[in-house]
Amino acid sequence: MVQLVGSLRKELADALSTSKVLVVGAGGIGCELLKNLVLTGFKNIDVIDLDTIDVSNLNRQFLFQKKHVGKSKAQVAKESALQFCPSANIVAYHDSVMNADYNVEFFRKFVLVMNALDNAAARNHVNRMCLAADIPLIESGTAGYLGQVSVIKKGLTECYECQPKPSQKTFPGCTIRNTPSEPIHCIVWAKYLFNQLFGEEDADQEVSPDTADPEAAWNPEDTAARATASEKDGDIKRVSTKEWARSTGYDPVKLFNKLFKDDIMYLLTMDKLWKKRKAPTPLDWNKVEKNESPKESETSSAGLKDQQVLGVWGYSKLFQHSVETLRSQLQEKGEGAELVWDKDDPPAMDFVTAASNIRMHIFSMNMKSRFDVKSMAGNIIPAIATTNAVIAGLIVLEGLKILSGEIESCRSIFLNKVPNLRKKLLVPCMLDPPSSNCYVCASKPEVTVKLDVNKTTVISLQDRILKERFGMVAPDVQIEDGKGTILISSEEGETEANNNKFLSDFGIRNGSRLQSDDFLQDYALLINVLHTEELERDVEFEVVGEAPHEAPPPQNKPEDGNNITNGNKDSVQPSTSSKAPADDDDVMIVDSDDEGAASSSAVETPTRQKRRHSDAETGETSAKRPRTNQTAAEEDDDDDIIALD
Repeated sequence: MVQLVGSLRKELADALSTSKVLVVGAGGIGCELLKNLVLTGFKNIDVIDLDTIDVSNLNRQFLFQKKHVGKSKAQVAKESALQFCPSANIVAYHDSVMNADYNVEFFRKFVLVMNALDNAAARNHVNRMCLAADIPLIESGTAGYLGQVSVIKKGLTECYECQPKPSQKTFPGCTIRNTPSEPIHCIVWAKYLFNQLFGEEDADQEVSPDTADPEAAWNPEDTAARATASEKDGDIKRVSTKEWARSTGYDPVKLFNKLFKDDIMYLLTMDKLWKKRKAPTPLDWNKVEKNESPKESETSSAGLKDQQVLGVWGYSKLFQHSVETLRSQLQEKGEGAELVWDKDDPPAMDFVTAASNIRMHIFSMNMKSRFDVKSMAGNIIPAIATTNAVIAGLIVLEGLKILSGEIESCRSIFLNKVPNLRKKLLVPCMLDPPSSNCYVCASKPEVTVKLDVNKTTVISLQDRILKERFGMVAPDVQIEDGKGTILISSEEGETEANNNKFLSDFGIRNGSRLQSDDFLQDYALLINVLHTEELERDVEFEVVGEAPHEAPPPQNKPEDGNNITNGNKDSVQPSTSSKAPADDDDVMIVDSDDEGAASSSAVETPTRQKRRHSDAETGETSAKRPRTNQTAAEEDDDDDIIALD
C-alpha cells in the first residue's frame, strides 16, 4: 500500500523536504508560487528579486501589506511565507539574477528553477544559465486572463529562445519613468501623462521620476528609505499631477517646463542611472522657442500629414495647442469631469504624439510621425490576481512531476479566458524537442547578421546586437582573421578605445566571422557578417532567417475547433499605466493566440504557423499557440492601455 504524507507519496514528500529550489521573481506570480511551495512541503527555497514593493502591488501581491511599501520584495515575501511554514529554510536575495554573482555554479546548487519573471532579458538569461547548469526550468507568464506554464530541460525540450517571439510590449515602471530607451517607452509615458492630467488618475500610471528605482542606489536600504520617507508605515503620499496642473490653470508652458526640464534635471541627479547610459538633455520652453529656425516647423519628409515628422519646436507647439484644447474640453464638462483617451480623438492623439516625441528627443531617440505613434499606442492587459494564482498552482504541479522523476510527463499548459470547443479552460500540450536552428541551445550556435560595416560601430555591435538582441550580459568578441584580434572585451576599459570605431576599421567585411563568448552565461555564438548598404531607414541591422523578435509569416491556420480561443489578435502595445513588469511577472505572457500587427486597429493576421500537438488527456490533436513575450488583448478593448507596475 502506498504510504502518504498528506496528499503526497512519502518518497515525493521526502524529496520536497530535501530538494533545493530557486524562485526567480517575487511579484504577482512569485508571491503565489512561494506560498504554494511552502504549503506543499518544499523546505529549501531561494528567492531572488531586484524590485521593491510599490503601493500599486498591493491589490494582487498578497504577501505584501501597506507597511511593506519601499522594502525588498524578496525579503518581505520570505518573511510572509515563513508565517505559513516557520520550519522552511528560505533565503532571499534583493538583487538582479543577471548579476555576475549568480553564475553557473550558483544555479547548479538547485534541483529545479522556477521563473516568475516579467521581462524577456531576464527570462533569456535564466534560460541560458539553466541550460549551462543542466537544471530543469519551469517558465511561466500571464496576461490578463491568459496564462502559460512550460517546462524546459536541456536536450529534451525546446529552450525559451527556440521559438520566435515579438518584441516586448510591456515594460517596467522605472524604465517608463526614468530610463526610456525605445520610442514605445515614451509613448506609454505620454499615455500615462494624459490620464494623470485629464483622465482618471491611477497609481499605476505615475509619470514623475521614480525615486525608488533600485538601480539608482547601490545600497538597497537607500531605496527603501527614500520610498518610505513620508511616513513610517510606508503609506506614501504622492502629489497629484492633476491637482498641480489645475493650480497652474493647465498652463502649457509651465507644464512643458515641469515635464521636460525640471523632471529631467531631477533625473540627472540620479547619477548612478547614467554611468552606462547616455544622459537625457532637459528642454526649456523659452530656449526651444528662441532657437526656432524656419526649418524647425517643417516636416522631415513629404507625404501625408500624419506620416510627417516635425521638429522639436513643431512638437512643442503641438503640445501647447493640444493642452489648450483638452483644457477647454474639461471646462465644458464641468467640475470633476474626466476625459478618456481615444486614439480617434484628434486632441488626445495630438497630445500623446507631441509629448512622446519631445521625450524621445530628450533621450536621444529618433522622433516618430503621428501615424507611427498612433499605431504603437495599443492595448495593455490588466493584471488579474486569479490568473497568477492558477499559473502558480500549475508551476507546482509540473515541479512535482520533475521531482518524481517523471519529466517526460510534463506539459506546456495554456490557461484560456473562455472554454474552447472541448470546454476546456486549461489546455495541455506535449513539449517540443529542441530546435536544431536555435542560436542558444543548438550544439554550435550560429547566426548571420546583415549590417553596414561602414556605419555600424563597435559599441553598437556590443549594446544593440549582442546585449539587446542576443541577450548577452558581458560579451567578449574575437575576429576570426587568423590573428585572433580582440574586438570587444568584458574587462572594463580593455577595448574601450574601439567603441566609436566602425567595424570596417578592423577589416570586418562581407563574410567576416565573429566569435562572441559570454563567460557568465557559459555561452558562445558565432556571428557571420553579411554586409549591406540597403537596410531600411532607422534599421541598424537584421538577423537573417528566423529572428526571435519577428515571427515567420503565417502558413496553415489550424482548425477553429482545436484552437485556444481566448485572446484576440494582438494589437497590443504598452500604454498608459505606470510600472511595468520589471517588478511584476503578471504583465508578461509567454503565449498569445494570434499575433497581429502592432497597431491600434487590431489587424487580425497570425504571425506564425501554429503547430499541432496531441492533447495530453484525449490524444486528439490541438493547436499549440505560439510562445510570445507578450499579451493578447481583448478585441473590444483595442485602444485600452495598461500599466505595469
